Amino acid sequence: MGTNKRYAERVDQAMDERIIERFVQTAGPLQSLTPEELQLDRVPMTVYPAGVQAQVVAWVRFGPQHTQVRARVVRSTEKAAGIEFAVRGTTYRCWVWGNAVTLA
Repeated sequence: MGTNKRYAERVDQAMDERIIERFVQTAGPLQSLTPEELQLDRVPMTVYPAGVQAQVVAWVRFGPQHTQVRARVVRSTEKAAGIEFAVRGTTYRCWVWGNAVTLA
């Protein structure tokens, strides 16, 4: 059986969204770093304007399940990244460790 080269990226994105939807329904809520881990009261944070947000691939957790998502970095500290990604019209936001993020 062949592959759909013309729409491969769209097919991959749809499959990724189905996986994330399944995690949302069965695994639990999206996890984020805690205030103690972020230390925003002691560490400077950068907020990126819409045109400057980097496109990344990031590891996230829904309950105990983990997966990679395509996201945008909307803010960051020296050690963490605040990311945002959408799945079928729902926007998710969380903080992840900086080394859980790679440029897309």
